[in-house]
Formats: sequence, structure tokens, C-alpha cells
Amino acid sequence: MHWDRLITSKRFGMEKYHDERHHTRTDFQRDYDRLVFSAPFRRLQNKTQVFPLPGSIFVHNRLTHSLEVSCVGRSLGNNVSTTLSEKYSSEPWCHKLYHLGAITSAACLAHDLGNPPFGHSGERAISTYFSEGNGQVLKKELRNEHHWQDFTHFEGNANAFRLLTHQFHGRRPGGFALTYSTLASIVKYPYSSIQSTKRGKSGFFTSEKKDFLRIADDLGMLPEGDSGERYHRHPLVYLVEAADDICYQIMDIEDAHKLKILDTETVKGLFLDFFDAKRQQHILDVLKVVTDLNEQIVYLRSCVIGTLIDECSALFCREEQALLEGRFTGSLVEHISDRPCQAYRHCSETAFEKIYKSSDVLDIELAGNRIISVLLDKFLDAVRFPDKAYSRLLLNKVPEQYEMHAPTLYGKVQAVIDYISGMTDVYALDLYRKINGMSLPSL
Repeated sequence: MHWDRLITSKRFGMEKYHDERHHTRTDFQRDYDRLVFSAPFRRLQNKTQVFPLPGSIFVHNRLTHSLEVSCVGRSLGNNVSTTLSEKYSSEPWCHKLYHLGAITSAACLAHDLGNPPFGHSGERAISTYFSEGNGQVLKKELRNEHHWQDFTHFEGNANAFRLLTHQFHGRRPGGFALTYSTLASIVKYPYSSIQSTKRGKSGFFTSEKKDFLRIADDLGMLPEGDSGERYHRHPLVYLVEAADDICYQIMDIEDAHKLKILDTETVKGLFLDFFDAKRQQHILDVLKVVTDLNEQIVYLRSCVIGTLIDECSALFCREEQALLEGRFTGSLVEHISDRPCQAYRHCSETAFEKIYKSSDVLDIELAGNRIISVLLDKFLDAVRFPDKAYSRLLLNKVPEQYEMHAPTLYGKVQAVIDYISGMTDVYALDLYRKINGMSLPSL
């Protein structure tokens, strides 16, 4: 792959309007702004990150998580941009490298837009509904194995690509009409569901396959194998992934401290392990001045994130050639220096044992699974049998942008998933209660 092709301001769905003129606000900054002002981005404020949405203690939701990931991604991209622009200073396309921070921050901002309500448990609820639940009855009717795989391997990353590129009813071609480079930087798994791994990960659904292939070919992304449906990642995906890895792991531990799931000394130990003895002593000296325990953890967390940003961006630059040739495997965080790598792994193990298995987190997963399953039951029945009186009532509640009357069953099921995955936790719960007669409008 070559940076000159990988970085382009060409917009999806607006290719005929493409020009290379320089504007005060770059096309990649426009991507960022377009995302910030969008309704799907605003809805992230009421979508679970890990812990139940805030009561008296504020913890991260999908919106605050996405903003933080975007900040870290911008720093990673700017670090890489500084190094690579010096390396390629004599190349006529060198100016394109100045945009790496803006592209990465925009992609980070959008990376969770396709996630359904109730966190990652919402993804599992949708996929298992078709593989293990009532959705199994649709397999014979769908017939196309590629379509069936899209549902049994539902993936938030693939759903984000669909949300950003699909022309929903009444909308303009190209969806958000983002640049090719930003869109490619979001696709963490550049292959279709039929090519997915045992973990069920994929980067686009069958309905968006042609769109992704068009983008990948235009950017000069490398095919992987002979399937025609599998590619090596755009290099900037590694920076987006690193920003996400850094934020969710470190911020989940800070949230767990606020909620008293992890005590102060445990968290201090986890964070101090990232540094050698000299840096630890400096940090401990600073902590003597800061008496508020939460602020101590905030300072420690900022030191850890700064270290991980430097480690990952330096690694990216060292491995640039392997990344461009599709030879790099794993994530950046897995290959950083021994001390921070071991400390990060210890944080991951602690989070898995103490945080993700905590009672509140499991309660959200159980409730979310039930709510999403019931909503899928009701709306899938409605699109399959639209002439029923109850179906007409239910479908009247759905905004017109969702194609509930699509000509194919595959299109109808996708429309239902589009609608449900776009819901906030609060809206999904409220609709579940109304459908089940558990709440009524005020009379």
C-alpha cells in the first residue's frame, strides 16, 4: 500500500463532485464535524459503555468514550504524522501525511456508531437471537448463506460501516458522505461475515460489500487471499484500534474505582506498574501534593495514557513497512515494550475478573438480552405479516427512514435491526415496557 493513495479526500456517494482544492477547513475536519452534529452520535450519550448509565456517580457512556478515543487517536495520528512527514519530506505527496491526526480522530469518533443499546451484550443478543433463539425460524426463508451469516455474526463494526454509507429512505446517496480514508480507517475487520473468524468478527455486511470493495480498491488496499472479500487493513485502523484499546481498558478501571469495585491501592498498583523506578518516584512525589483520591487516580491515568500513546505511535512508525505490506499481525498494544505491555495485560486480567463479571454489569447484560430479544420478536413478526392489525400499529411507530416494507425478507430483517440497533438504552427499555403493557402515556 502507498500513502499517496491511502489518503484521499474523495467522498463516498459524492465522487462526481470531487476536487483537490484546498479549503480553510479540510475534508477530514469536515468528516469530524459532520459526525459530531449527527443524530446517531448524539444518541451515544444514552448507550451503555460497560457500567449501568449514571445515577449519583457519573461513569462513561458510549458518547464520552468515543470523544476520549478520538482525543487519543488524534494524538497518535499527530505523532505518526510528525515522524513520517520528516521521513518523506522530499515526496510530492508528503503534505497528505499532515492529515493523519484528523483522519484518525474522525474515525475514532465514529467507531462505535453501529453498536446497539446495552453495550457489547447488545451485539451478542442480536447475533444469538438468530443462532440460538426465535430467529432460527428465518433460516429456511432466507436461504442465502451470506445473508444468514450477517445476522448470526452481527457485529457493531460492520453495522457502523452500514450506518455511515447506506442510503436510508429519504436520505442522500452515500449516507454520511464521508471521505474514503475515514471510512476505511473505521473498518477493523476488512472482510465480510461469510469470511469471519470463530469470534464472529466482520467489517461489512453483504449489502455493503460492493461499497467496501470500491473504497478498498480505490485506496489501493491489499487483498488477502483469493476470495475477493477479504483485505488487509488500512494502516490507520491500527491507530484507531490502539486508541480504543487504551481508552476502554484504562477508563474502565478508573470507573471501577469511582464505583468502589476496585480500591485505591489496587488501582494505584495497576497504573504504577507501567513505569520504571525513576518515573514511579516522580509520580509518587506528585501524588503527595494531590490529596483527593479520585484526582490521584486521574493523574495516574493520564500518565498511563500518555505512555501508551508514545509507545504505540513509535511502534507504528517502526513497523510502517510491515503495515503497508500487510505483514503486521495483532494489535499495536500487544507489541509495545515489555513493561507497559505486561502492565496493560495485568489491567486486562483484572478488568475481566473484577469488572466485567460484577453484578451490575451482568444485570445490564441480562436485561439487555431480554429487551432486545422481545423487540426483535415483535418487529420481525410485524414485517413478515404486515397485514395483521397489531403489525400495522407497531410499524406505524417506526420512522420512515427504515425500510420496513423492503421487497426482500433480507431487507426487512435488516431494517428491523437498523431500527433496534439505533435505539438508546432508555428508548429500548421504554418501548419494551409499552409493548408489554407495562407503561402507558400519561392521561
